[in-house]
Amino acid sequence: MTDTVLLVGCGNMGFALLKGWLRGGLSPAQLHVVEPVDELRDRAGATSAACYDSAASLPADLSPRLVVLAVKPQVIMDVLPDYGRFGGGPSTFLSIVAGVGSAAIQNALGAGTPVIRCMPNTPAAIGQGAIVCFSNEQVSADDTAFAQQLLCAAGKVWSVDDEGLMDAVTAVSGSGPAYVFHMVECLAAAARSAGLPDELADALALQTVGGAARLAVESDTAPARLREQVTSPRGTTAAALSVLTEDDRLRALMTEAVAAATKRSREMGGN
Repeated sequence: MTDTVLLVGCGNMGFALLKGWLRGGLSPAQLHVVEPVDELRDRAGATSAACYDSAASLPADLSPRLVVLAVKPQVIMDVLPDYGRFGGGPSTFLSIVAGVGSAAIQNALGAGTPVIRCMPNTPAAIGQGAIVCFSNEQVSADDTAFAQQLLCAAGKVWSVDDEGLMDAVTAVSGSGPAYVFHMVECLAAAARSAGLPDELADALALQTVGGAARLAVESDTAPARLREQVTSPRGTTAAALSVLTEDDRLRALMTEAVAAATKRSREMGGN
């Protein structure tokens, strides 16, 4: 078996991973993509990866080392039987499908199928993803290393031994970029309400959030300490933070949001 990768589904997250793999040095010749939507398949094909409209169109002799499942949770159980020929054997399945457990995937593909459950997020498209994985007992050390090598091209990778934590991971990092994007929207709207022109309001909000996040990532200083360094007693920042922290409102709101996403992830998995 060669180190070929079969990507099933090439929507936004699948395409983000595809670009990360290519940027990380994987050859297009190693990549096969199944995507039924013409526009998305054409986008993937522009990378020179081999693209197909269905599993039935795949080469008969294809034996991928890794099959990456990047389809919607609502359709995965209908899609899996089409890839049964790769199950129960040498191919490892890596699923980025939210809420669907490794046992359900293994049951659909056959006993003994190696399954890695993975939750990346969309910053993987620029190599800045936050990626967490859980591997079942059938995944070999070599295939774990191969999968992590691919994923590292798309961002930072962590592993958990308890699959039950993956619903919380989904809620924090999987859905998290949307929370940050909404914060940018809200900060820009507040800037406009304060009288700034639309274009300047949008630019300031985006650069401020992006710059602060980059500082937090690259600094050895904890975010709480960075916040304190910006906050002068009785200054403008202190005035704003008094609103955000009154009755612990921002913390409570984020906790409620993450809890709602965690609950929904469990529901999608039938838990």
